[in-house]
Amino acid sequence: MLVFEQLERNRQWDESESLIISQVDRLCADVIAPNAAKFDESGEFPWANVKAINELGLNTIFIPEQFGGIGMSFRLYLAVVKRIAEACASTGIIYATNFHAMKPLIEFGTDEQRARLLPCIADGGLASLAITEEAAGSDATGMKTRFTEDGDDIVIDGSKIFITSGDVADRILLFGKFAGIEDAKKSISVLILEKGAPGFEVVRLEDKMGHRASSTAALRFNGVRVPKANLIGKPGDGLRILLASLNRSRPSIGAHSLGIAMAAFKDMVGYMNERKQSGRRIVDFQGNQFMLADLATDLAMADCWLEHLAHLIDSGAMDFSVEASMAKMRGSDLAMRAATDAVQMHGGYGYCRDFRVERLMRDAKITQIWEGTNQVHRQLIGRSFATK
Repeated sequence: MLVFEQLERNRQWDESESLIISQVDRLCADVIAPNAAKFDESGEFPWANVKAINELGLNTIFIPEQFGGIGMSFRLYLAVVKRIAEACASTGIIYATNFHAMKPLIEFGTDEQRARLLPCIADGGLASLAITEEAAGSDATGMKTRFTEDGDDIVIDGSKIFITSGDVADRILLFGKFAGIEDAKKSISVLILEKGAPGFEVVRLEDKMGHRASSTAALRFNGVRVPKANLIGKPGDGLRILLASLNRSRPSIGAHSLGIAMAAFKDMVGYMNERKQSGRRIVDFQGNQFMLADLATDLAMADCWLEHLAHLIDSGAMDFSVEASMAKMRGSDLAMRAATDAVQMHGGYGYCRDFRVERLMRDAKITQIWEGTNQVHRQLIGRSFATK
């Protein structure tokens, strides 16, 4: 894996970043990876992995210092996501969802909101992002969840589906439509729902193909009352906040996907160097070498693109939506391709749960679907070249 080791050596992390990365590598090797198969098989939420992550204080990476964090670079955060996802995709998306849900609060909330709502997450709490509904997937303007102002409160009525960590979250970033604003886009608003609010109901947990240890919940809100002080921005600011937050969560999904892809690639290369057919190692067949060459090159290019995107964001770039879509689309396509090829190269063993590649193939598929399907991303990227 010399080419990937060289890429990693050229990252030029500073001393504090290098320390965090080495701690994460140890955490993944000693705790997260050894637990992954067990949690996948049982479908049990990986509390042991979450506890280990919190012992390192990894939520603090993306939270500013004044609110209990250490506020390090987006580039470092992506590196952590990639490593955790390589060790266990379920744990990786639980960790990443904390960022996806809290970054809009960090960027668009008031100092009072951040001071009140972020320390819980910095201390190891879980966060969730609630957008999707039965009639509102990639088109968020179709959502029907309603926010109704009532004195100093906002009353929430509606439901959400496919919500990562929705049943265990301490904070939920919740999108809905503000009553009294008729325009489907201008009515979208966003607030923070705190754990334990009366009227909040977990309807069910999904029994999924992959990411089985990450809980995915259907939620219902029956007259849930939230302080108006938890509304981020003004009524109707939600679509702007949503689009801005997706531009940062999509690179995160790209990193998560590349973690899965690298796990599959490493397992495949290791097996191909050991397994023999017709007196020759599988890796010695020229057709298989061509496959490895193409996949390794695409993985390296995708990794470099993610690094480029991280530098853009850390340098303060304001418009990187196309680049974010490219990172998410290519990373997730590679995750599925690498996992599928790894199963193929393992032959019949790849279809059995004795080998990790079976789990990786199941975990990879959702990355092409969530945070906008790859069909949507291809449309977004393609139409960006249409002249006005």
